[in-house]
Amino acid sequence: MSEIMPERPSPKWGATTKMVVGLTFIAVIAALVIQFRGIIGPLLLAFILTFLLHPVAGALSRVSHLSWRASVNLIFLLVVVIYLGTITLTGLTVVQQLQSLINFVRNAVTDLPNLAENLSTQVYKIGPFEFSLAQFDLEALSQQLISIVQPLLGRMGSLISSFATSAASVLAWSMFVLLITYFILADAGGLQGRLVRIEIPGYEADIRRLILELRRIWNAYLRGQLIIILLVIIAYTILMLILGVHFALGIAILSGLARFVPYVGPLTTAVVTFLVALFQGDNYFGLLPYQYAILVVALAFTLDQVFDNIVQPRILGEALGIHPAAVLVAAIIAANLLGIIGLVLTAPVLATLRLLTLYLARKLFDLDIWPEPVSRPVVTSYELPLVRWLRRLRAWGRMVLKRSGGR
Repeated sequence: MSEIMPERPSPKWGATTKMVVGLTFIAVIAALVIQFRGIIGPLLLAFILTFLLHPVAGALSRVSHLSWRASVNLIFLLVVVIYLGTITLTGLTVVQQLQSLINFVRNAVTDLPNLAENLSTQVYKIGPFEFSLAQFDLEALSQQLISIVQPLLGRMGSLISSFATSAASVLAWSMFVLLITYFILADAGGLQGRLVRIEIPGYEADIRRLILELRRIWNAYLRGQLIIILLVIIAYTILMLILGVHFALGIAILSGLARFVPYVGPLTTAVVTFLVALFQGDNYFGLLPYQYAILVVALAFTLDQVFDNIVQPRILGEALGIHPAAVLVAAIIAANLLGIIGLVLTAPVLATLRLLTLYLARKLFDLDIWPEPVSRPVVTSYELPLVRWLRRLRAWGRMVLKRSGGR
């Protein structure tokens, strides 16, 4: 009878072996990222969509008492129906609107030298004051503006045209994103922690705190920013239609996308809106073209201020702690690397890198890792002020009826 030998414990690695293995692992990951960088964007979208749909599936499962997989199936059936319906009804309209807007602005920019010459020869009166623009070299300024704007418009036009001509490819990648999202979400089992599960002995508390802070960042940005962009597009569309500005939907979409790029985005939207209002040729206010353009830009600027100072603080809550200039630089780099997806994810990714950098720096210098107490996750409020006022009015009415009934 053979004697069973006791199993020997696995030998521990030394510091050199750990360093070699770690560096090799990082090199392999970097090589895979470079080789398959074209798929990074769709995978990021899949993880983001999973993060957004997870609480929806959990709420549906609790309310309807369905199993987790049945709730996920119902949600994805609804998502696919909405997606296909949106593509069928508005996809072509949106692309045509953006193409027409870019062509219009391109032609308007070409006419800028003639406009500058006309402006230089006119005398303007504001009450008792008169002034002229003849002392300014508007023609040279317009030529510089053309040299800057025309390449950007050409790139945007080619991007939209390629999007329109590669509709089958876009649809295929969209279905790929939805499939990956479905597989991840269906296997999550209703547990929030199973979406991201990392176990390192001795670092359990640090990992829990990092996940808590990351969840706060991405919760505050993704759900809040998507709602803000949707509200901006709706508000801009209504405002441009009321003012009678052409390409109202295209300007509204451009203003929504401009929320991702600080400084440059709003400035670009203002320039495009000004050019469209200036060169569209007609308005039912009876104003001169430049007066009408100034009115439109002023009202659009007022709307932006309402969103920046009233709507955005209420929805996003705490800021991500990133300076807008840093977001601008990172947005340019991310747009070149990952396109529109990189542009969308610039702010939360930058906030994530800042969090990880601070953690590593404090570990390197043996400082207190978490000097601040645990910050509660931002509870994003999606309740509009009108809804809140109606709810308070209803509560007041109930209180009045209760008091009158008690008498």
